[in-house]
Amino acid sequence: MSAMNIVIGLLPMIGWGFFPVLTGKFGGKPVNQILGATYGTLIAAIIVAIVRQTPMLGGKEFLYTFLSGACWSLGQILVFYAFSEMGVSRTMPISTGFQLIGASLWSVLVLGEWAKTSSKVIGFFAIALIIFGVYLTTYTENKIPKEEGGANAVKGVLLVLCAEVGYLGYSAFPQAIQNLDGFEAFLPQALGMAVVATIFALVTKSNRVSKPFKTKSSYTNLISGFFFAFAALTYLISARPEINGLATGFILSQMNVIIATLGGVYILHERKTKKEMSSILAGLALVVIAGIITSFL
Repeated sequence: MSAMNIVIGLLPMIGWGFFPVLTGKFGGKPVNQILGATYGTLIAAIIVAIVRQTPMLGGKEFLYTFLSGACWSLGQILVFYAFSEMGVSRTMPISTGFQLIGASLWSVLVLGEWAKTSSKVIGFFAIALIIFGVYLTTYTENKIPKEEGGANAVKGVLLVLCAEVGYLGYSAFPQAIQNLDGFEAFLPQALGMAVVATIFALVTKSNRVSKPFKTKSSYTNLISGFFFAFAALTYLISARPEINGLATGFILSQMNVIIATLGGVYILHERKTKKEMSSILAGLALVVIAGIITSFL
């Protein structure tokens, strides 16, 4: 693997790392966050398509990339609810662990990546390191009751677990199309995201309490959508077989957990004790080491 491929593989970590931190900073309910994020992504995708004069996909290619985006929105809505239960710094490592298991098993068992036995052994060892690192980041020294601002860990973990079905669809659908160009996939994928978010907002609006289209946070979160758009586009490029492939490309992109976790602590001011911070830093170090290992497979 070339140094340039590694750089491309790490680009999504910037967008996906700051994305949850920005949505937490801009605030709002999950419906406001998903609206802003998806509409921001759609705006960016339209601009990219116009500048590059990218042709619109049709037929199966359009359907699969559209479904990929739709799956992401369904999963992300649940993760936004998990943020409200556990906070960004605890949710993101758990989400990363679940995604790594699902996407890696899919790419290895279904798509046939990491073909050599030695690659499989090293790859799954790296995944084990990441999972253990993620476990360390979730260490809690003093459990605080939910009513006093503590985390509802059980509910949060269940939400994240359900969300991984959507995230797996987000990664897997584009891989069903051979020689898919990341730039061509970007716009229909963004359309799928925005359509699901709009439906969710209309359903939420029907309760006559929420007004997602008239809430400021729905529009400030457009900025978080631009960060997501950058990550999504660079990930589509990185996951191409001739660059990093799905398994390695996905694991490299999940280094975003470092930015997201530390951003939750230092930018969103989510409370951590010294022991908890030590455990977080140790866990993140394992994630980085494992990511470096997979980049050489």
